[in-house]
Amino acid sequence: MPDPKRPFARLLDLLTDPPARLRLAAAAVALLLAVNLFYHGAQPYAVGLFPRPWDKLVHLAFFGGMAGLAWIVLGGRGAGAHLGAIAVAVGIGVLDEVAQLRLPGRSVDVRDFAADFVGAALAVLLL
Repeated sequence: MPDPKRPFARLLDLLTDPPARLRLAAAAVALLLAVNLFYHGAQPYAVGLFPRPWDKLVHLAFFGGMAGLAWIVLGGRGAGAHLGAIAVAVGIGVLDEVAQLRLPGRSVDVRDFAADFVGAALAVLLL
């Protein structure tokens, strides 16, 4: 009978020591998501797309996902991967908030930035 813990152990091994192809795939997905964030965030339909308070949940999920992808890209081990993943996600969040300064109908919100940080930190904590 197969060990039910084995698939979980294999997944954990894969995430904490990702092969080059997984790191490359995670980098490609993260880049695609960041480009889409900035492109679609600059469109008129982005204004009010997610009403409050649900927009904070979207920030948590999106930037948590970005941190998770960055964590894989950075090797998934050690303080460097943990802090680096949070820094990458939060950096993209800061750039997103700054980009909103020039967009009609959009505004900079410290609570959005806080949700970005909390999402990134939670994702790294879970990983």
